[in-house]
Amino acid sequence: MTPPEQTAIEAATDRLLATVEALPDDTWRVQSLCSGWSRAHVVAHVALNAEGLAGVLGGLADGRPTTMYVSDERRDSDIAELGAGPVEEIRRRLTAACAAFADADQRAGVVAAGTTFDRTPGGQVLDASLIPLLRLREVEIHHGDLVAGYGPEDWPAETAREFLAWSARRHRGPGFHVDADGWLLDFGTPGAEAPTLSGPVAALAWWATGRDPGPVLSSTDGTLPTMGGR
Repeated sequence: MTPPEQTAIEAATDRLLATVEALPDDTWRVQSLCSGWSRAHVVAHVALNAEGLAGVLGGLADGRPTTMYVSDERRDSDIAELGAGPVEEIRRRLTAACAAFADADQRAGVVAAGTTFDRTPGGQVLDASLIPLLRLREVEIHHGDLVAGYGPEDWPAETAREFLAWSARRHRGPGFHVDADGWLLDFGTPGAEAPTLSGPVAALAWWATGRDPGPVLSSTDGTLPTMGGR
């Protein structure tokens, strides 16, 4: 990670850990914003994501390619198992995993341009340079999914912009324009009649993940565009 990336992830992680520590034990089984997942499952997922990325970084440091997950099925079963366990164990696992990720990043150092890793054996191939952004998204977005007093409006401005730009680059559906507090960018290749979606940067970035931003977005054609891949 570059120093700015490291600072952003450390700060986001500290905010998440503070929220998780303060959550009363008897509220961990309530529904989160992730369909089918309780708060406990969300925290378990963020912990296992850190463990997986730490494994990838450790593999890069040691010259032994390591996948992020053994399989999608194992990933899902591990989340279910940890999420159903004692709250204190989930808290402990998250704290340890975040520390392991930071340590692995330090060991990996500068990774050569073009280095990739497999998400699962024979599965999706990802650019290792994306690891900081992938981790920051996991921490910040799922922090909001806990519905525990933290949301996209609490993200640093640069984080919200980075998330929105990431979604714009990955969009594969019909094109449209976005006016994010005066910052103009395009999703896809808008045609002559393409609508313009307007609103706060953070709310747009939250919406682009498939989540409900509330009544703060507007579109010139009266309908929010359809995001490719969701």
